[in-house]
Amino acid sequence: MNPLSKYKKAIGDYVNLDPKHISLYWKGRVGLFAILEAMGIGAGDEVIIPGYTCVVVPNAILYRGAQPLYVDIDPATFNMDTSKIESLISPKTKAIIIQNTFGLSPDFDAIQGIARRHDLKIIEDNTHGFGSSYKSQLAGWLGDAAFFSTQWNKPYSTGIGGFVIARENALAQQLLELENTLEKPSTAKSSMLALQMRLRKMMDYTGLYWPAVKTYRWLSKRNIISGSSAGEELAGIQKPPNYWMGSSKVQAKEGIRQLRVFSENLKHRRRLANYYRSACHNIGLAPVFEPDYAQHIFLKYPFFVKDRQHFLDLASKDNIRLGEWLSSPIHPIAENWDTWAYKKGTCPIAEKISQHLLNLPTDPDVSLKEAGRIMDFLKKNRKALLANVEEVLRF
Repeated sequence: MNPLSKYKKAIGDYVNLDPKHISLYWKGRVGLFAILEAMGIGAGDEVIIPGYTCVVVPNAILYRGAQPLYVDIDPATFNMDTSKIESLISPKTKAIIIQNTFGLSPDFDAIQGIARRHDLKIIEDNTHGFGSSYKSQLAGWLGDAAFFSTQWNKPYSTGIGGFVIARENALAQQLLELENTLEKPSTAKSSMLALQMRLRKMMDYTGLYWPAVKTYRWLSKRNIISGSSAGEELAGIQKPPNYWMGSSKVQAKEGIRQLRVFSENLKHRRRLANYYRSACHNIGLAPVFEPDYAQHIFLKYPFFVKDRQHFLDLASKDNIRLGEWLSSPIHPIAENWDTWAYKKGTCPIAEKISQHLLNLPTDPDVSLKEAGRIMDFLKKNRKALLANVEEVLRF
């Protein structure tokens, strides 16, 4: 069995699914594009998505010639506000993409009811949510298909990468047929990715976090290294060259290694989340909302600040590791939103929250000692914090 087949089996073992229902991609967004193609979604069609997402989601829709329709979010969960979906549905609407924001599943039952009434497909965006669950059902088993990301800051990492699962046999077969048409990564691409993964594992982020982040973003934007987003993906809506690419053996081998320790890493994230919850209470910050219908994996632990850039400057000066997701309704795009069919004011709650939200890290390499240092930093700068989402929306 080759590494790609072994990797599919490892994923299948975790999610209790036959590997024939799993397809692999160079990046998770390519998996979304494949789902849309397999579902026959293209020119003239509409796809409903949360108005608090990564630009690669509307990109995949626009690359297919379809149109994204943005729904504002519930300020407690950062997921799609289900009460606002039906007003957007038209005869052109073909699917709803539901997002597992920061590792929390949305209220799926309500969305499923809407999809059934209007005969719509449900696509799960589980790029944040591998290992999370809704009413004891693992993420990925809820909709018609689901795409996952295994990039640097995701639940587990293969450097970059992603996969799709589809429960229904016919759709799964179509995806496997499309997988066979994917371009194979070059030896140079695979070797560069392997080198990046080795360097990342060797790096001590305690002293180098912000310089490393800034260097990575500069190199990634210019396509010098294998980064999260190519420069073309952030500049417009034309599909970049080499977008339609499959997974490599390097990613498969790393994925198998990561899955062996994934359960322990998930426990670590929850331990850090419990620590942050207690520490936030002690300095007057509202804890992350945890509904009883879902098990949160805490890919990130969000909190709010008054002046986002000022707070990031303070963190950079003290070398405090903080996450910047999601900095706009179509992260990380800061302007010209109409290029992505987003009209300013469409999702006012998402627009407001994105101005003030930052994240505490829960990565496997973050120790409780570092988490304590981060919370000491927040305590020292508590005047720059916003206590809860109600205060954010008033600010």
